[in-house]
Amino acid sequence: MASRRPTLVPRDAREVNAFKLWRASGLRDATIAVYIICIRRYREHCKARGLDEVDRLSLVDVTAYARAYVGKRRGRRFNPSSRLGVRQALHAWWCALSAFGAVKHSWTPIMQKRRRSVLLQAYAEYRQTHRGVAASTLERDLDLASRFLRALKSARKRFTGMRAADIDKFVEALSATLSRRTVAGLCSSLRCFVRFLHATGHLHHDVSSWIIAPRYRTDENLPRALPWNVVRRILRSIPRSSALGRRDFAIFLLMATYGLGAGEIVRLQLKDVDWHSAVLRARRPKTLVPLELPLLPSVARAVSAYLRHARPNHTQTSEVFVTMALPHRALTSSALLSPSTEIR
Repeated sequence: MASRRPTLVPRDAREVNAFKLWRASGLRDATIAVYIICIRRYREHCKARGLDEVDRLSLVDVTAYARAYVGKRRGRRFNPSSRLGVRQALHAWWCALSAFGAVKHSWTPIMQKRRRSVLLQAYAEYRQTHRGVAASTLERDLDLASRFLRALKSARKRFTGMRAADIDKFVEALSATLSRRTVAGLCSSLRCFVRFLHATGHLHHDVSSWIIAPRYRTDENLPRALPWNVVRRILRSIPRSSALGRRDFAIFLLMATYGLGAGEIVRLQLKDVDWHSAVLRARRPKTLVPLELPLLPSVARAVSAYLRHARPNHTQTSEVFVTMALPHRALTSSALLSPSTEIR
């Protein structure tokens, strides 16, 4: 292979480690050959200009490099269709260097927390103190309250002078892009906000009754439970010959056996599987209430097969289930529930 593809002959220790990690992650030699050509161009570019190739390895800098690159021999730039491939190659390079400790910074810039107004900070404290909501729910409530205040401001109104028509207009704007079930949940969150305004003296009257949520039928969505014969057919249809199939089989078996949701599945950590005591520990995503479940033999075999033969050995996260594609991050509940996306 090396004699036919000189690009697959590593030039230094970094490339040696990168090749090992990429092959362990399922990348083919043809893909690695394309990646390493882009990476070597980038390294030569940094060396010629006296730049630190590791410090400059981020999404912002790589995007700027792909736009401004000019080849030595032909003097051509990367065309727009090739820039995505360059970013993918250098992202794979960053993943390899990060796995072996050569790079410490993140690929994407860390998003700074948004600065909330005094009113929204007081609302956040109120929700945490008197309601004990989960962090994700609190973030959703604050975002909705902020959007509602911005909508009033754009209409040149203050919340002290809002009318029922202003609330109806805001709810109609939500309904234009979201499902009725989602809008109904957001209306409940909006009621909490206006009740807070009334309880703290910002509103003289409780106008929560003005917020009318759209009606929806509980049977208009997919059923929450499937007959066991259907579950068995789904389990048999998952190919367990690949790493992706072993992971998906273990996830679906956990859901079908214990009734765990996506939030519990993605938060499972390696320490939560007690092999000695045959106990599986989980946590409710909102309340964080701990659960102790018996580790049944069929589930134990499926999880063990995934951990031994499918989960990448160099994964740095402690969650049980991770993406198959680099950089092997923990799965998210939204990605797990997406019916149109194959999670690699």
